Amino acid sequence: MADKPRTLEVGISIIPDADSLDRNRELVRVADEGGLALVGVQDHPYQHHFFDTWSLIPTLLAETKRISFFTDVANLPLRPPAVMAKAAASLDVLSGGRFELGLGAGGIPDVIANFGGPRRTPGESVEALDEAIDVIRLLWSEERSVSFQGSYYRLEDARPGPRPAHPIGIWVGAFKQRMLRLVGRKADGWLPSLGVLSREELRDGNRRIDAAADKTGRDPGSIRRIINVQGMIGDQAPPRRSDLPVGYLAGEPLAGPEDWWVETLAGFVDDGFDTLVFWPVDPSPDQVELLASEVVPLLSDIVRP
Repeated sequence: MADKPRTLEVGISIIPDADSLDRNRELVRVADEGGLALVGVQDHPYQHHFFDTWSLIPTLLAETKRISFFTDVANLPLRPPAVMAKAAASLDVLSGGRFELGLGAGGIPDVIANFGGPRRTPGESVEALDEAIDVIRLLWSEERSVSFQGSYYRLEDARPGPRPAHPIGIWVGAFKQRMLRLVGRKADGWLPSLGVLSREELRDGNRRIDAAADKTGRDPGSIRRIINVQGMIGDQAPPRRSDLPVGYLAGEPLAGPEDWWVETLAGFVDDGFDTLVFWPVDPSPDQVELLASEVVPLLSDIVRP
Protein backbone atom coordinates (compact mmCIF):
# COMPACT_ATOMS: atom_id res chain seq x y z
CA MET A 1 0.00 0.00 0.00
CA ALA A 2 1.14 3.54 -0.67
CA ASP A 3 2.68 5.50 2.17
CA LYS A 4 0.44 7.86 4.10
CA PRO A 5 -0.07 10.89 1.87
CA ARG A 6 2.06 14.00 2.31
CA THR A 7 -0.94 16.30 1.86
CA LEU A 8 -4.68 15.93 2.20
CA GLU A 9 -7.12 17.66 -0.14
CA VAL A 10 -10.92 17.66 0.09
CA GLY A 11 -13.35 18.77 -2.59
CA ILE A 12 -16.79 18.25 -4.05
CA SER A 13 -18.17 16.95 -7.31
CA ILE A 14 -21.18 18.37 -9.11
CA ILE A 15 -23.53 17.07 -11.78
CA PRO A 16 -23.59 19.40 -14.83
CA ASP A 17 -27.37 19.41 -15.12
CA ALA A 18 -28.49 22.28 -17.34
CA ASP A 19 -31.49 22.91 -15.09
CA SER A 20 -29.26 23.26 -12.01
CA LEU A 21 -26.84 25.97 -13.12
CA ASP A 22 -27.71 28.47 -10.39
CA ARG A 23 -27.54 25.78 -7.72
CA ASN A 24 -24.18 24.52 -8.99
CA ARG A 25 -22.83 28.05 -9.04
CA GLU A 26 -23.81 28.42 -5.40
CA LEU A 27 -22.27 25.07 -4.43
CA VAL A 28 -19.02 26.05 -6.11
CA ARG A 29 -19.05 29.52 -4.53
CA VAL A 30 -19.45 28.04 -1.04
CA ALA A 31 -16.69 25.50 -1.73
CA ASP A 32 -14.35 28.24 -2.97
CA GLU A 33 -15.01 30.58 -0.06
CA GLY A 34 -14.91 27.69 2.42
CA GLY A 35 -11.36 26.73 1.49
CA LEU A 36 -12.05 23.41 -0.22
CA ALA A 37 -9.43 22.35 -2.74
CA LEU A 38 -11.27 20.91 -5.72
CA VAL A 39 -14.45 20.71 -7.75
CA GLY A 40 -14.98 17.71 -10.02
CA VAL A 41 -17.40 17.79 -12.95
CA GLN A 42 -18.43 14.55 -14.63
CA ASP A 43 -18.26 14.34 -18.42
CA HIS A 44 -21.12 12.61 -20.24
CA PRO A 45 -21.65 14.48 -23.54
CA TYR A 46 -24.45 12.12 -24.60
CA GLN A 47 -26.67 13.13 -21.64
CA HIS A 48 -29.15 15.50 -23.27
CA HIS A 49 -29.84 17.43 -20.06
CA PHE A 50 -26.17 18.00 -19.18
CA PHE A 51 -24.06 21.00 -20.10
CA ASP A 52 -20.84 20.27 -21.94
CA THR A 53 -18.30 19.82 -19.15
CA TRP A 54 -15.51 21.59 -21.03
CA SER A 55 -17.76 24.62 -21.40
CA LEU A 56 -19.07 24.62 -17.82
CA ILE A 57 -15.66 24.37 -16.15
CA PRO A 58 -14.22 27.58 -17.66
CA THR A 59 -17.42 29.41 -16.74
CA LEU A 60 -17.03 28.33 -13.11
CA LEU A 61 -13.29 29.00 -13.12
CA ALA A 62 -14.01 32.58 -14.12
CA GLU A 63 -16.41 32.96 -11.19
CA THR A 64 -14.02 31.61 -8.52
CA LYS A 65 -10.73 32.78 -7.06
CA ARG A 66 -8.74 29.89 -5.65
CA ILE A 67 -10.42 26.50 -6.01
CA SER A 68 -9.22 24.05 -8.68
CA PHE A 69 -11.38 22.05 -11.09
CA PHE A 70 -11.01 18.62 -12.66
CA THR A 71 -12.93 16.47 -15.09
CA ASP A 72 -14.44 13.55 -13.19
CA VAL A 73 -13.64 11.97 -15.70
CA ALA A 74 -13.18 13.20 -19.28
CA ASN A 75 -14.69 10.89 -21.89
CA LEU A 76 -11.72 10.00 -24.09
CA PRO A 77 -13.58 8.28 -26.98
CA LEU A 78 -15.58 11.46 -27.63
CA ARG A 79 -12.68 13.88 -27.14
CA PRO A 80 -9.48 13.61 -29.24
CA PRO A 81 -6.49 13.68 -26.87
CA ALA A 82 -4.56 16.30 -28.83
CA VAL A 83 -7.46 18.74 -28.64
CA MET A 84 -8.08 17.79 -25.01
CA ALA A 85 -4.44 18.56 -24.22
CA LYS A 86 -4.79 21.98 -25.82
CA ALA A 87 -8.01 22.72 -23.92
CA ALA A 88 -6.56 21.55 -20.59
CA ALA A 89 -3.41 23.63 -20.98
CA SER A 90 -5.44 26.66 -22.00
CA LEU A 91 -7.73 26.33 -18.96
CA ASP A 92 -4.71 25.93 -16.70
CA VAL A 93 -3.00 29.05 -18.05
CA LEU A 94 -6.16 31.16 -18.05
CA SER A 95 -7.00 30.16 -14.47
CA GLY A 96 -3.50 30.52 -13.04
CA GLY A 97 -2.91 26.78 -12.59
CA ARG A 98 -6.31 25.60 -11.34
CA PHE A 99 -7.08 22.67 -13.62
CA GLU A 100 -6.41 18.93 -13.36
CA LEU A 101 -7.34 16.27 -15.91
CA GLY A 102 -9.38 13.29 -14.82
CA LEU A 103 -9.38 10.87 -17.74
CA GLY A 104 -11.46 7.80 -18.51
CA ALA A 105 -11.55 5.18 -21.24
CA GLY A 106 -15.34 5.52 -21.74
CA GLY A 107 -17.54 3.17 -19.78
CA ILE A 108 -20.69 2.94 -21.92
CA PRO A 109 -19.52 1.80 -25.37
CA ASP A 110 -22.93 1.47 -27.01
CA VAL A 111 -24.02 4.95 -25.98
CA ILE A 112 -20.67 6.40 -27.03
CA ALA A 113 -20.96 4.74 -30.44
CA ASN A 114 -24.52 6.04 -30.81
CA PHE A 115 -23.18 9.54 -30.19
CA GLY A 116 -20.62 9.25 -32.97
CA GLY A 117 -17.66 7.88 -31.04
CA PRO A 118 -15.68 4.72 -31.81
CA ARG A 119 -16.99 1.39 -30.60
CA ARG A 120 -14.09 -0.19 -28.72
CA THR A 121 -13.69 -3.43 -26.83
CA PRO A 122 -12.51 -3.18 -23.22
CA GLY A 123 -8.99 -4.12 -24.30
CA GLU A 124 -8.97 -1.53 -27.07
CA SER A 125 -10.20 1.11 -24.64
CA VAL A 126 -7.23 0.50 -22.34
CA GLU A 127 -4.79 0.60 -25.27
CA ALA A 128 -6.28 3.84 -26.56
CA LEU A 129 -6.08 5.43 -23.10
CA ASP A 130 -2.45 4.35 -22.81
CA GLU A 131 -1.65 6.08 -26.10
CA ALA A 132 -3.71 9.15 -25.20
CA ILE A 133 -1.63 9.79 -22.08
CA ASP A 134 1.51 9.86 -24.25
CA VAL A 135 -0.11 12.20 -26.77
CA ILE A 136 -1.29 14.60 -24.08
CA ARG A 137 2.09 14.75 -22.39
CA LEU A 138 3.86 15.35 -25.69
CA LEU A 139 1.61 18.32 -26.34
CA TRP A 140 2.37 19.72 -22.88
CA SER A 141 6.11 19.41 -23.44
CA GLU A 142 8.73 22.04 -24.19
CA GLU A 143 9.51 20.44 -27.53
CA ARG A 144 9.21 22.60 -30.63
CA SER A 145 7.64 19.76 -32.63
CA VAL A 146 6.36 16.31 -31.66
CA SER A 147 5.28 13.20 -33.53
CA PHE A 148 3.59 10.02 -32.37
CA GLN A 149 2.61 6.87 -34.24
CA GLY A 150 0.10 4.70 -32.41
CA SER A 151 -2.69 2.35 -33.31
CA TYR A 152 -5.38 4.81 -32.23
CA TYR A 153 -3.76 8.26 -32.28
CA ARG A 154 -1.09 9.92 -34.39
CA LEU A 155 0.78 13.20 -34.40
CA GLU A 156 2.95 14.43 -37.25
CA ASP A 157 5.10 17.49 -36.64
CA ALA A 158 2.55 18.81 -34.14
CA ARG A 159 3.44 22.01 -32.31
CA PRO A 160 2.91 21.95 -28.54
CA GLY A 161 1.58 25.01 -26.76
CA PRO A 162 0.64 26.76 -24.68
CA ARG A 163 2.52 25.15 -21.80
CA PRO A 164 0.34 24.50 -18.73
CA ALA A 165 0.81 26.93 -15.86
CA HIS A 166 1.62 24.04 -13.52
CA PRO A 167 2.25 20.28 -13.95
CA ILE A 168 -1.31 19.14 -14.66
CA GLY A 169 -2.09 15.77 -13.13
CA ILE A 170 -3.56 13.04 -15.32
CA TRP A 171 -5.86 11.17 -12.94
CA VAL A 172 -7.24 7.98 -14.44
CA GLY A 173 -10.64 6.55 -13.59
CA ALA A 174 -9.78 2.85 -13.35
CA PHE A 175 -11.58 -0.14 -11.87
CA LYS A 176 -10.22 -3.33 -13.45
CA GLN A 177 -6.80 -4.96 -13.25
CA ARG A 178 -5.37 -3.89 -16.61
CA MET A 179 -6.35 -0.27 -16.04
CA LEU A 180 -4.91 -0.38 -12.52
CA ARG A 181 -1.60 -1.55 -13.93
CA LEU A 182 -1.73 1.34 -16.40
CA VAL A 183 -2.19 3.77 -13.51
CA GLY A 184 0.84 2.32 -11.78
CA ARG A 185 2.96 2.51 -14.92
CA LYS A 186 1.97 5.87 -16.31
CA ALA A 187 -0.74 7.98 -14.62
CA ASP A 188 -0.30 10.77 -12.07
CA GLY A 189 -3.29 9.67 -10.03
CA TRP A 190 -6.00 7.07 -9.50
CA LEU A 191 -9.62 8.26 -9.46
CA PRO A 192 -12.07 5.50 -8.41
CA SER A 193 -15.52 5.75 -6.83
CA LEU A 194 -16.87 4.10 -3.71
CA GLY A 195 -19.91 2.09 -4.73
CA VAL A 196 -18.42 1.05 -8.02
CA LEU A 197 -15.70 -0.55 -5.91
CA SER A 198 -16.03 -1.79 -2.33
CA ARG A 199 -13.65 -0.76 0.44
CA GLU A 200 -11.70 -3.99 0.08
CA GLU A 201 -11.53 -3.58 -3.70
CA LEU A 202 -10.23 -0.04 -3.21
CA ARG A 203 -7.52 -1.31 -0.88
CA ASP A 204 -6.66 -4.04 -3.35
CA GLY A 205 -6.53 -1.45 -6.16
CA ASN A 206 -3.99 0.59 -4.22
CA ARG A 207 -1.87 -2.52 -3.70
CA ARG A 208 -1.98 -3.37 -7.41
CA ILE A 209 -1.05 0.18 -8.39
CA ASP A 210 1.86 0.13 -5.96
CA ALA A 211 3.09 -3.18 -7.38
CA ALA A 212 2.87 -1.92 -10.97
CA ALA A 213 4.71 1.27 -10.02
CA ASP A 214 7.46 -0.67 -8.25
CA LYS A 215 7.84 -2.94 -11.26
CA THR A 216 8.52 0.02 -13.56
CA GLY A 217 10.78 1.83 -11.11
CA ARG A 218 8.27 4.51 -10.11
CA ASP A 219 7.75 5.73 -6.56
CA PRO A 220 4.21 4.60 -5.63
CA GLY A 221 3.96 7.61 -3.33
CA SER A 222 4.17 9.92 -6.34
CA ILE A 223 0.80 8.65 -7.61
CA ARG A 224 -2.09 10.64 -6.17
CA ARG A 225 -5.08 8.66 -4.87
CA ILE A 226 -8.43 10.42 -5.30
CA ILE A 227 -11.75 8.90 -4.27
CA ASN A 228 -15.33 9.93 -5.06
CA VAL A 229 -17.71 9.35 -2.13
CA GLN A 230 -21.42 10.11 -2.46
CA GLY A 231 -23.49 10.82 0.61
CA MET A 232 -25.25 13.19 2.98
CA ILE A 233 -23.97 14.95 6.08
CA GLY A 234 -26.51 14.97 8.90
CA ASP A 235 -28.87 12.74 10.82
CA GLN A 236 -31.52 12.49 8.12
CA ALA A 237 -31.76 9.39 5.93
CA PRO A 238 -30.37 9.85 2.41
CA PRO A 239 -32.34 8.98 -0.72
CA ARG A 240 -31.92 5.43 -1.94
CA ARG A 241 -30.00 4.75 -5.12
CA SER A 242 -33.22 4.23 -7.11
CA ASP A 243 -34.47 7.68 -6.04
CA LEU A 244 -31.40 9.61 -7.21
CA PRO A 245 -31.41 11.51 -10.51
CA VAL A 246 -29.26 10.45 -13.45
CA GLY A 247 -25.61 11.20 -12.87
CA TYR A 248 -24.97 9.71 -9.44
CA LEU A 249 -22.62 6.84 -8.79
CA ALA A 250 -23.51 3.22 -8.21
CA GLY A 251 -24.30 1.95 -4.73
CA GLU A 252 -26.15 3.42 -1.79
CA PRO A 253 -24.98 6.83 -0.52
CA LEU A 254 -23.33 7.15 2.88
CA ALA A 255 -24.98 9.16 5.63
CA GLY A 256 -24.18 10.31 9.13
CA PRO A 257 -23.48 13.33 11.32
CA GLU A 258 -20.34 15.41 11.05
CA ASP A 259 -18.22 13.38 13.49
CA TRP A 260 -19.17 10.17 11.66
CA TRP A 261 -17.96 11.69 8.38
CA VAL A 262 -14.68 12.72 10.00
CA GLU A 263 -14.08 9.14 11.13
CA THR A 264 -15.20 7.66 7.80
CA LEU A 265 -13.06 9.95 5.66
CA ALA A 266 -10.08 9.38 7.94
CA GLY A 267 -10.53 5.68 7.22
CA PHE A 268 -10.11 6.31 3.50
CA VAL A 269 -6.90 8.20 4.25
CA ASP A 270 -5.69 5.18 6.23
CA ASP A 271 -6.50 3.08 3.16
CA GLY A 272 -4.06 5.18 1.13
CA PHE A 273 -6.18 8.00 -0.33
CA ASP A 274 -4.95 11.58 -0.15
CA THR A 275 -7.77 13.39 -1.99
CA LEU A 276 -11.40 13.02 -0.90
CA VAL A 277 -14.20 14.18 -3.22
CA PHE A 278 -17.66 14.46 -1.67
CA TRP A 279 -20.68 14.06 -3.98
CA PRO A 280 -23.63 15.53 -2.05
CA VAL A 281 -26.80 13.59 -2.81
CA ASP A 282 -28.58 16.59 -1.33
CA PRO A 283 -26.86 19.17 -3.55
CA SER A 284 -27.43 22.12 -1.25
CA PRO A 285 -25.04 24.85 -0.10
CA ASP A 286 -25.63 23.70 3.48
CA GLN A 287 -24.02 20.33 2.71
CA VAL A 288 -20.93 21.99 1.27
CA GLU A 289 -20.79 24.41 4.20
CA LEU A 290 -20.94 21.52 6.69
CA LEU A 291 -18.15 19.75 4.85
CA ALA A 292 -15.93 22.84 4.76
CA SER A 293 -16.59 24.24 8.24
CA GLU A 294 -17.32 21.18 10.38
CA VAL A 295 -15.81 18.08 8.77
CA VAL A 296 -12.58 19.24 7.13
CA PRO A 297 -11.10 21.10 10.13
CA LEU A 298 -11.56 18.08 12.40
CA LEU A 299 -10.29 15.75 9.70
CA SER A 300 -7.18 17.88 9.25
CA ASP A 301 -6.54 17.76 12.98
CA ILE A 302 -6.41 13.96 13.07
CA VAL A 303 -4.77 13.33 9.69
CA ARG A 304 -1.18 14.48 9.77
CA PRO A 305 1.31 14.35 6.87
